[in-house]
Amino acid sequence: MNPFQLLKESKHMKSILVEYRRHIHAHAEIGFELTQTLSYVKQQLLHMGYTPYECGKAGLIVLAGGMHPGKVFLIRGDMDALPITEMTNASFSSNNGKMHACGHDMHTAMLLGAAKLLKDHEADIQGTIKLMFQPAEEILEGAKDMIQHGVLKNPKVDAALMIHVIAQMPFPVGTAIVCDRGVSAPAADYFQIKIQGKGCHGSMPNTGIDPITIAAHMIIGLQEINARELAIMDEATITIGKLQGGTVENVIPDTVVIGGTMRAFDEDVRNHIKRRIKEISEGIASTFRGDATVLFGSGCPTLLNNGELSLCTLKYIRELTGEQGAFTPKELANSEDSSKPPKTSGSEDFAFISHEVPSIMLALAAGHPEKGYAYPQHHPKTEFDEEVLPIGSALYAYTAIRYLEEHK
Repeated sequence: MNPFQLLKESKHMKSILVEYRRHIHAHAEIGFELTQTLSYVKQQLLHMGYTPYECGKAGLIVLAGGMHPGKVFLIRGDMDALPITEMTNASFSSNNGKMHACGHDMHTAMLLGAAKLLKDHEADIQGTIKLMFQPAEEILEGAKDMIQHGVLKNPKVDAALMIHVIAQMPFPVGTAIVCDRGVSAPAADYFQIKIQGKGCHGSMPNTGIDPITIAAHMIIGLQEINARELAIMDEATITIGKLQGGTVENVIPDTVVIGGTMRAFDEDVRNHIKRRIKEISEGIASTFRGDATVLFGSGCPTLLNNGELSLCTLKYIRELTGEQGAFTPKELANSEDSSKPPKTSGSEDFAFISHEVPSIMLALAAGHPEKGYAYPQHHPKTEFDEEVLPIGSALYAYTAIRYLEEHK
């Protein structure tokens, strides 16, 4: 496989990749409710000559290759947006209260581009490449749902790759940061604490049990987990983002609901925090004569990067885009480059896949702040540089093809 020819072919597709991206962006959908997005992606895949297979609540799978025996390499693109009202001035802005502020429209377009490249070079694939179009990444449920419905089986996946575009990244567009061996994204868990008290009139607090007071003590108590129970190297955070209770000023309510999230880079630390959230919440509620029920909702584990796959991916990308086209965080940390990327604290549900098969995550620079890309991911004014689209498509396709060539 000639990397320069593949990249040239991908760059010739730029206009159609932009069309893919802008259509998906303008019709942003969230979670598993991807009716228009799925229909559009399926239509494009059928036009290329693929047979798309539905997987789970809203996922799609297509297979490229299979003409020669070999391993199976999976490439993942997520399709869902965020419940954010867009505030860009783009001609293709979404106007439905949902927005691709995390760049998943870019991922879907790049994966469609990779599908076209792989179809054109199908006879060269030494094995099978499985393309995974995934819903519900933002709520950390889509990958798990597709795994439960067999995305890693029939044929069995041997290794997997994900790409995430990054806005406001101080590198030339298309520069790839290939994760080193180990954890690159923290585990995440969402939790809700329902505090049951006893309502009464504000003039007679002695006749009730005040869940608002209990909530106040509880919020302070939970911060002691970070302050006094974790070591300095135990990178973790607990955030309370929701507090609901009461409707009028002079009445103590029956209940208060606290909502929050926690993140940790170590599974043992994660389990410790979850246990202590429950113990502290129940203990404080009991101390003040109330009750607390702790519920953990959607979450995902740490994202694990395979060391051998990291080295391979770095090599393949440099073959494709040159020696300055890809770096690892460790390389940047050991250089004098002051623009080295910080360690990410954002979680990623590709983590579920990384606990099943050797996996690699890479970040792709898609908006230099000095060129007008001033807003980070998840901001209503976030924008991405579309020059990255053909590079991303080529990276998806070439990495998969080269891995299969070297791992027959």
